[in-house]
Amino acid sequence: MCCSVGFARSLGLALLPLALCCIVANLLLLFPMGEITYIQQDRLASYIWYFGGLGGGGALMLFPAVVFITLGKCNCCWNESLMMCGSVLAAVVGLVGSGYCFVMSGFTLVQGPQCFTSLGWSYPFADQSGRYLLQPETWSRCLQPVHIVEWNVTLLFVLMGLAVLEFIICLCQLGNGLVNAVCRPCCYKQEYSLNA
Repeated sequence: MCCSVGFARSLGLALLPLALCCIVANLLLLFPMGEITYIQQDRLASYIWYFGGLGGGGALMLFPAVVFITLGKCNCCWNESLMMCGSVLAAVVGLVGSGYCFVMSGFTLVQGPQCFTSLGWSYPFADQSGRYLLQPETWSRCLQPVHIVEWNVTLLFVLMGLAVLEFIICLCQLGNGLVNAVCRPCCYKQEYSLNA
């Protein structure tokens, strides 16, 4: 059981920097090139306002991270099983958060940025189903904010990558917690019957 708790704690420690990076990446999406003008004028892509990185991959991910890190050591197998059940629930919350971050980042990528073009403010890539990602020569259609396509694409791919890592970590703890919550009591019953 100690190995399982140690494994869970290491997963929690791995989740913390990932969650913080998601929060930072989402905040950077709100301020293209560090400018506050576009957020004040509501010139950001609509899906950015769903806060996939800030809420799903960030704040929501802090819950499983804290639960995994604070798993205590108990001498009673009932408490150990209950503790692992709690970590399983926290892992499910983490899976939901990372999934939300991934999906919202994907929707934002497909939609493309809102930017000023020769026709005014619009979503010039919204009808392309994400094909613009493979056509960097078309990105210059966005005149303002300068390099907004590169900014969004980079940060959104970072968010998607972080979400995948968070999902894998939470999935590992889900398996670890389920195995220990279900199998540990059985092992103790077998040990007790052998000793009796």
